[in-house]
Amino acid sequence: MDREIFDLHEDHAQDELSRRVFLEKLTVFAGSAATASALLPILEKNQAWAGAVPKDDARLQSKHINYSGATGEVKAYWVRPKGDEKLPGVVVIHENRGLNAHIEDVARRVALEGFLAMAPDALSPLGGTPDDQNAAVAMIAKLDMGQTLGNFVAAVKYLKSHPMSTGKVGVVGFCWGGAMTNQVAVHSPEVAAAVPYYGMPPASEDVPKIKASLLLHYAGLDERINAGIPRYEAALKAAGVDYQMFMYEGAQHAFNNDTNPERYNKEAAELAWRRTIAFFKKKLKTR
Repeated sequence: MDREIFDLHEDHAQDELSRRVFLEKLTVFAGSAATASALLPILEKNQAWAGAVPKDDARLQSKHINYSGATGEVKAYWVRPKGDEKLPGVVVIHENRGLNAHIEDVARRVALEGFLAMAPDALSPLGGTPDDQNAAVAMIAKLDMGQTLGNFVAAVKYLKSHPMSTGKVGVVGFCWGGAMTNQVAVHSPEVAAAVPYYGMPPASEDVPKIKASLLLHYAGLDERINAGIPRYEAALKAAGVDYQMFMYEGAQHAFNNDTNPERYNKEAAELAWRRTIAFFKKKLKTR
């Protein structure tokens, strides 16, 4: 299948193309409406196919919880290693597809490294993430971003005060969640470490509010997001924010998502993940 078709679908999934425009362009690429219809099930893959950590992994304890946020009760997936040791917390922020099986899997990966992980569902005010990822993308666009940010800031407070937490909290997010991670770093002085993956940067005037240490991951082929890097880095330097930045040449936006083989870059994802875990262990586990 042509890469143009895969890229077209990813632009739609990332909310850069409406469903109507996506289908029109897909029909042109495919040559007919019938062929385009046949391609859809292939493009719209099951989000859980590449799960790395089983839901019932014997090393972990997990559950779905509710916590109090800016919009009321917020749904979240909560997971930690078995035992009663107090651990640092990490908030995992999903892409614009909502809290799906992939993000729950990412939370389990975090937990296996010795953290109390929590993945809030930004779509809680609208009833929660649906099974249809296209519906989830449309729902994300309807959210009040101020209230949504408030829900994630509340997740940081929840983990910080949790009886099984050491009180140190980090945040990691991907795509839409990467942008939200930057915003949480701006608006929550309680965040000790933040790792946005290819996320839109905050406004330059907001950067001095960041108290967290930052680890920034970017994809070399991600022109839209990368256009904001020079401004962001200049603001970080001017504000004296502790940060590290890595560019993964040859990788595309969403390179960490191993449920998307068209964008997933194994080498970049594994390197970025090693750096992420090492960063969290340094910033959240050392006194």
